[in-house]
Amino acid sequence: MSRRILPSLATAVLALTIASPAAVLQNVAPGQAASQEGVSPVVRQVQKKLQGLTTFTVWDWITFDLKNGVLTLNGYASTPTLKQDAGRVVKGIQGVSSVDNQIKVLPYSPMDDRIRAEVYNRIYTQPSLRKYNANQGSLGRAIGPGNGIALAAGGVTNAPPLGYHAIHIIVNNGNVTLYGVVLNKSDSQIAGMQTNTAPGAFKVTNDLIVQNSESQSK
Repeated sequence: MSRRILPSLATAVLALTIASPAAVLQNVAPGQAASQEGVSPVVRQVQKKLQGLTTFTVWDWITFDLKNGVLTLNGYASTPTLKQDAGRVVKGIQGVSSVDNQIKVLPYSPMDDRIRAEVYNRIYTQPSLRKYNANQGSLGRAIGPGNGIALAAGGVTNAPPLGYHAIHIIVNNGNVTLYGVVLNKSDSQIAGMQTNTAPGAFKVTNDLIVQNSESQSK
């Protein structure tokens, strides 16, 4: 079993206010504290590069492992571009000898896009969950007026919501998984219940991590 390094609560709250990208998580050995203290400079560089990707959105989730210089990327990308970008930006980091890009590209599906939109609206319009969204509102508000044409032409994958989102929504052939970090168990439960009400969602898996919770480990 391994546990993930999480940003501090203060960092997470600050990110909400400045619309920073969501945290990229690293799988680490059992017993290592779930904090940024003691993180190696190589890991920090990897996190910085991945967090800076403009193609990384609420529809995506990335984790990584670093062992003996081999960096393995995992997670889900809603577009092939994100997978390519993630592999590209971490190459050349001192201390990374090779990159094994295992990020799964999600198949494009109008049905999945409809589910993404339904889940997004159900989660981020909830009063108790708005704090996890820089836009604090519906999908229409989050994509902004300039993305209307892209939304109509290709769905929410081509017009992703703007700004920071602590709760990421992964949809794969009707199956929905929630990833991210929330402040308490109640918020996690509310997000899960709201997702379960989304039309078209076949199966819902709530993998949200409660900040500082020792029970959330793999």
